[in-house]
This record gives sequence, structure tokens and C-alpha cells, in this order.
Amino acid sequence: MFGRRPTSSAPRPADRPGVPATPVRSQTPGQLAYEARRAARAGMSVEKWREARIRAQAEAQAAIEAARPRPQRPPSLFRRLLDRAHKPL
Repeated sequence: MFGRRPTSSAPRPADRPGVPATPVRSQTPGQLAYEARRAARAGMSVEKWREARIRAQAEAQAAIEAARPRPQRPPSLFRRLLDRAHKPL
């Protein structure tokens, strides 16, 4: 426990700038061939196809985050005083 360093193999963003922090999962030959066919159908190289797909996924995730309702803030002092003033005696 004491004196041992963590043995995490996942790269940290500060270790290698410009490289994503999550490790890239390798694909099987069948998956690579499928991606190559999809890229060819779209008229792009495989690298451009992957970048476009990752960008589209990030935009979709950002749209989902933007559509989430914000948590409601507690009423301010002025709002509480107005509510109390409108209550019947």
C-alpha cells in the first residue's frame, strides 16, 4: 500500500497533448472492411470518415446536453417576499 505507484495504463491528457485520453479500441478485420465500404460510399477516405463520424457523435451529444432541462434555482428573497405578500391573511 505505502510507497506503491499506481499502475494505470490509461494515458492522461497531460501526458500526451493532442491525443485523446481514452484508449482507442482496435477493430476486427471485418469491422475495418465495413468502415472502408461506408467511407467509399460517402466518397471519403477512411480517416476522414472516422473523423466525420466522431464529430457527428459529439454534436449529437452536445445537442442532447443542451436539450436537458436546467435544474430550477431556489426562489430569490424578492420572489419569496412577493409570494408571501400575495397569500391571504
